[in-house]
Amino acid sequence: MNTTHSSEQGRAVAPRPLAWVATLMGWMGEAFRLSERSIGPVVDLLIRLRLAQIFFVSGVLKAADLEHAIYLSTHEYPVSWMDPVMAAYLGIAIELVGSVLLAVGLATRLAAVAMLALSWVIQFNYVALDTNLFWAALFGWYVARGAGSLSLDHALSRGLADSALPLANTVIGFSDWVTRYFGPVYQGLLRLWIGAALALAALSHGGAVSAELSQELSLWLPLKAAGMFPPAVALVCAVLLAVGLATRLTGLCLILAILGKQMADPALADDWYWLAVAGLLVLFGPGGLSIDALIDRGLRRVFPQLEGKPAFSLEGLPRVVIVGAGFGGLACAAALRRARVSVTLIDRRNYHLFQPLLYQAATAGLSPGDIATPVRGLFRDYFNIRVLLAEVTGVDTKGQQIVLGGQRVPYDYLVLSTGASHSYFGRDEWAPYAPGLKQVEDATEVRRRLLLAFERAEGTEDTEERQSLLTFLIVGGGPTGVELAGAIAELAKFGMEKEFRRFDPATARVILIQAGPRILATFPEALSEAAKRSLEKLGVEVLTNSRVEQIDAEGVMVNGQRIASRTVFWAAGVVASPAARWLQAEADRAGRLKVGPDLSVPGLAHVFAIGDTALAEAWNGRPVPGLAPAAKQGGDYVARVIQARIAGRTSPGPFVYKHLGSLATIGRKAAVADFGWVRLSGALAWWLWGAVHIAFLVGLRNRISVMWDWFWAYLTFRSGTRLITGSENVPEARTLTQKPVKAPSQRYQRG
Repeated sequence: MNTTHSSEQGRAVAPRPLAWVATLMGWMGEAFRLSERSIGPVVDLLIRLRLAQIFFVSGVLKAADLEHAIYLSTHEYPVSWMDPVMAAYLGIAIELVGSVLLAVGLATRLAAVAMLALSWVIQFNYVALDTNLFWAALFGWYVARGAGSLSLDHALSRGLADSALPLANTVIGFSDWVTRYFGPVYQGLLRLWIGAALALAALSHGGAVSAELSQELSLWLPLKAAGMFPPAVALVCAVLLAVGLATRLTGLCLILAILGKQMADPALADDWYWLAVAGLLVLFGPGGLSIDALIDRGLRRVFPQLEGKPAFSLEGLPRVVIVGAGFGGLACAAALRRARVSVTLIDRRNYHLFQPLLYQAATAGLSPGDIATPVRGLFRDYFNIRVLLAEVTGVDTKGQQIVLGGQRVPYDYLVLSTGASHSYFGRDEWAPYAPGLKQVEDATEVRRRLLLAFERAEGTEDTEERQSLLTFLIVGGGPTGVELAGAIAELAKFGMEKEFRRFDPATARVILIQAGPRILATFPEALSEAAKRSLEKLGVEVLTNSRVEQIDAEGVMVNGQRIASRTVFWAAGVVASPAARWLQAEADRAGRLKVGPDLSVPGLAHVFAIGDTALAEAWNGRPVPGLAPAAKQGGDYVARVIQARIAGRTSPGPFVYKHLGSLATIGRKAAVADFGWVRLSGALAWWLWGAVHIAFLVGLRNRISVMWDWFWAYLTFRSGTRLITGSENVPEARTLTQKPVKAPSQRYQRG
C-alpha cells in the first residue's frame, strides 16, 4: 500500500451534523425531478387530449346544427358585446381549431388563450359551473407554461429558432421568457386558488360562511367540487397550500382522497379535474413564492451538492478508479455518487451498451442508438465522478496506477468491470467467417452480412449459390443463439414478404447448432424443450449433440457433414478480458479473475473484480452467472465495501448473489422464464421478457424508443432499421481477400 492511502480514515472529512438532511432532500429532489421529466410530459399530454376531446365534440355538434347554435347564442347565452351569429361561428371555430392545436401541441399558447376566453364567456354569460372554472385554470396553465416535451411546439422550437422565418426567434424567445418568469407565478396562483376553494368549502360546512357569500364566490372558486373533501382535511390542505408548505405531498394527499372517494362512489369518477390540478402541483411544485421554495433555496446554500455543485474538496480524498462502464461499473459509480471519494470511470467507448438486446440491433429490429447511452451524460450532476475515454493497457499494482498507454491514473481502490469477448475455443481462424455479438460494431457487421445475403440471393442466377446464401447458421444454443435464430427466422418469414422477386424470403433456412444435448442448458429441461418447439414452429432447424469441426467461407462442417452456408454467426462461448494478465493474478480457463468472498483479488486487497471479469462462487457455492443483474449486484456490493473501509466500519458480509431469474425470447409471443419458484413459457413469458428488458435499459429516451419500435413492429411486422452499412472485411467464397482481424483475446467488452 503506498503512502497516498496510509491514512484513509483521517482523509475522509467528517460530515456536517445535518448531512442526513441534505441526503434525504437530495433523494426527494431527485425523485421529484425524475417525475417531472418522465411523468410530467405524459400527464401534460393526457390533460391536453382530454380538454381537446371535450371541446372538439362540442364544436362538431354545434357545427352539425348551426341553426340551433345561433339560436342558443342569441337567446340562451348571448354575449352583449358581440353579434350572435358572429359569436356562434367564432365559438365553433375556437372549439374545433383550438382543440386540434391543443391536442398536437402546436401553437399551444395561442390556442389556450382563445379557449381560456371562451371558458370565461361560458362561465359569466351562460351557466356558472365548477367545470368552467377548471377549464379556465387548466387553459391558464398552458398559457403560462406552454405544452410539455410531448408536443410539436417542443419538437419544432429548435429548428424554428434557427430558421429564416420572420419573427420566429422572437416569438420563441418570448415564449421561453413567459415560461421562465410567469410560469412559477401561475403555479403559485393555482395553489392559492385551490387552497381558497378548499378553505371556503370547509368553512361553509360549519356555517362560518353565509350562503349568499358562497353563491357570489362560486363564480370564481369551485366550491361545490371542493365540498367532497372532509372539512378537517380540506382546512389542513388549504393552509398548507396557502403558504406553500409540503405542496407536493399535499397534492398527493388530495389525489389519494379523490381516488378513495371514487372507489367508494363511482359516480364521482368524472372528477378528473381535481386529479389534473392536484397532479400538476405534485409534478411541478408550488412555484417561487412559497415556503417550500424558501426552504429549498436555504438548503441549496448550505448543501451545494443539491445543485450538483461541489459539496467538498476532492483534494486528498480516496481515489476510486472503475474500469468498464457496463452494468457493474455503472452500478458501482452510481452507488458512490454521494460518497466522499473521487471516482474516475474509464471506458474505451463513450457509451454504455445494453448487450441483452444487441441481437435485435443485429437483426434490424432496433437501432444501435436505442440500446446505447452516452456515459458522460449519466453522471453530469455528480461532481465527484469523472468520466475518462481511454483504453487500459495494464495495471501497476505496486505503484497503484492504471496504465493508459503513456498516461497513468493513480488509484486507492480499483474496480475492474471489463467484461468478456467471444471465445472460439482455440480456433481463432474461424473469427473472420463467424462473427460474434458483443459490441455495437459486431451488431452492425452481423446486420450487414444478414441483409447482404438476401440482396446477393436476389442477384444470383445460380440456384445452389442462392440456397447457400439463404442458409443462416448460428453456433451456440444459449440465450444469445436462441434469440438470434428466432429473430432471423421472424425477419425472413414476416419482415420481407413481397420485397424480392426471384425468391421467397420465407424459404430461408435457419440452423441452430448446439454441442450439448439441449438448448438453453441453464434453464430447466421443460423450458428448454418449450423453447425448441417454439423455434421449430418458426422453421428453425435445431441440431443438438452437434459439434462444429470446421468453418470457412463456403460453410460449416458439423459431425462430419458439410453444410453449405455463406452466413455463419457465433454464439457459443466467451472469454474474459485481459484483466488477469494485467494483474498477473490467477484465473480460470475462461480468463476470469478468481476473487475472494468480498470480490477482491487475492493478495490485492484494494483491487476488486465484478461481472464477467470475475469468478465468484457466491451463488450457493456455484459461480455467479454472467448476467446483468449479477454485475449490478456486484457493483453495488463493492461500493459498500469501499465506503465501509473508508469510514472505518465493519465491511458487509461476503457477497451473495441473489438470482432474480432467467429469461430468453424465441420470437413473436414466445419466450421462456425461470424464476425458480415459477416457470413460464409462451405469450405471458414474452410480455414479461419485454417489460424486464425495458426496465433494465438505461435512459428514458431509450425506453420510449424501444417501446415504440416494438409496438410498431408488433402491429405491422415491419422493422425500420434494415440498413446495410460498413465495408467488406470477410473473405467470401469466391473473393478470398481477407483483411487482418484482431484476435479475440485482444477484444473485450464491459460486463
